Amino acid sequence: MQLPPLGLYIHLPWCERKCPYCDFNSHESAEIPEGAYIDALLEDLRVDALQAQGRAVQTLFIGGGTPSLFSASAIRRLMQGIAQTIALAPDLEATMEANPGSAEAEKFAGFRAAGINRLSLGVQSFDDARLKALGRIHDRNQALAAIAAVTEAGFDNFNIDLMHGLPGQDEAGASSDLTTALGFNPPHLSWYQLTIEPNTVFNKRPPTLPVEDALADIQDHGEALLAEHGMQQYEVSAYSKPGQQCRHNLNYWSFGDYLGIGAGAHAKISGEDGVIRRYAKTRGPADYLNSDGNYMANERRLDAAEATAEFMLYALRLNNGFSIESFEARSGQELAVIADKLDSLMERGLLERNANQIRPTALGRRFLDSVIGEFL
Repeated sequence: MQLPPLGLYIHLPWCERKCPYCDFNSHESAEIPEGAYIDALLEDLRVDALQAQGRAVQTLFIGGGTPSLFSASAIRRLMQGIAQTIALAPDLEATMEANPGSAEAEKFAGFRAAGINRLSLGVQSFDDARLKALGRIHDRNQALAAIAAVTEAGFDNFNIDLMHGLPGQDEAGASSDLTTALGFNPPHLSWYQLTIEPNTVFNKRPPTLPVEDALADIQDHGEALLAEHGMQQYEVSAYSKPGQQCRHNLNYWSFGDYLGIGAGAHAKISGEDGVIRRYAKTRGPADYLNSDGNYMANERRLDAAEATAEFMLYALRLNNGFSIESFEARSGQELAVIADKLDSLMERGLLERNANQIRPTALGRRFLDSVIGEFL
């Protein structure tokens, strides 16, 4: 069995303040134990490195939390330790999430020198009222300055992260956010609708969000605006210039493999025997730091039905869908196991097949949750 490409996810779980919409494993803290946490991450990776099975890491992604709260020297030590522990591809894509606060922006050149070659900037909106409603700690001017600082620091590959469907937002406001972001000619934009997730402050005290018709107008006008500026949609919420897709996320959506280190990090690994495993690390930062080298929280093997469902869950998010060869190689199943469902969805105009490629239609993308639900 040919193993899929390998990525590496690294979780830095601390934030200056927890946002009311956030359901990620993030924790407020005024002080971050940088040194101890980097030590733990590198020990965690040393344990996991055998899972690479001879493969070099093609992409890495440092997420959080707010990774840019860490010092540039800490990130440099982390990157050096990774390179000493596991093989890295010569064209490694190394992404790090960052926030637009001025303190973080001052570090961007240091992150670049440390080996980070792609930044993902969590702007969310350029409207101060919307930012306040989201509980963000930066304002419009800081966001504008941070994007300028990204390019000044030498990053020619970066992402601007925007949300829409925000409390009090109309179509004009959402389009204004996009127009402002596009004025920086970004290689990549993540543009997605705010959703209310369980176990968040917004779930307990829901804000008033735009109604469905307004959300549809925002989506339609936004997609048209992005297309006018040469941004190609390649995934539900991801748009890029040609050739500037996020390779790390493409690996997720293509059911590739990835190691996961850090508090609460998840991983997916295929074996040469065809077995697919998922595992997760100890979730709480304090517990993770006190794991005495045993960072694993849980591990399980996917059965045939789970592997099929998970492949479809991710692959159908891509505008180009998936090839039959990739389905059979990555899931370990014959296409025949889902042939009836595929035929039904194609008859309803929700999927289309071109030679060996199966992908959602425009209608299918609009009702993607229902399409994916057929396989879960």
